[in-house]
Amino acid sequence: MNKTNTLLIRTPEGILFSQMLAGPLTRFLAWLIDFIVISGLAIVLNILVVFLVLISPDLAQALLFILYFAISIGYSMVTEWYWRGQTVGKRLLRLRVVDAEGLRLHFNQVVIRNLLRCLDLLPGIYLVGGLACLVSRRAQRLGDLAANTVVIRIPKLNEPDLQQLLAGKYNSLRGHPHLEARLRQRVSAGEAGIALQAILRRDKLTPAARVALFRQIATHLNSKVEFPQDAVEGLADEQYVRNVLDIVYRPGGAGRNPENANREPAEV
Repeated sequence: MNKTNTLLIRTPEGILFSQMLAGPLTRFLAWLIDFIVISGLAIVLNILVVFLVLISPDLAQALLFILYFAISIGYSMVTEWYWRGQTVGKRLLRLRVVDAEGLRLHFNQVVIRNLLRCLDLLPGIYLVGGLACLVSRRAQRLGDLAANTVVIRIPKLNEPDLQQLLAGKYNSLRGHPHLEARLRQRVSAGEAGIALQAILRRDKLTPAARVALFRQIATHLNSKVEFPQDAVEGLADEQYVRNVLDIVYRPGGAGRNPENANREPAEV
């Protein structure tokens, strides 16, 4: 089994996308940050239930143990699901959990990888998980192997490209805030990353391959959330993908002036 530090995703059109995999050391540092956060939450809980010691020390100790276990496991589950594959530590170190095939990260994957964290922690400080990352082809711990997930590094160079790509364009989809929120929830980081790379590399494709690729991506994204006909009427597949990326990557972005709806989008 050949080890790699890159996650490669190939589309049916033969376009190859790559994302850098996070190594054991960076992941361990992210876990240390999360451990500090969990410890802080545990201290707060300890203060809240301290009065139970006066009633029953054994009950207080048992409750603290249960609550700490729930926080240590539930913290990662909630944050990774809400932040689309990120915890506080992962956000600070620019890491993200994604499906190993570049598909949408499902909730059951988040649950599985975090439930198996107790095995990866054995016998302490992630020894089993660290060894698994070192020997696995895609730097996966046991929880990742069971859930078919990987942890990738988010390059800092994406931001300038993203601003250049999305700035100053009218987005007809932003007229439906409830559908915007649903779209951000349903489009995974891996799916958004592939769509973004397609936009950035579109000039390297032949015209036929470009049309076919964006038709496939637009169809897939449209299956996540179906917008009203007046919001998508007249939109080319490529522009539809742009609009989706604008919503996914810039959830707080200001709405565009409808008077500009008929203007030609600027090239980047």
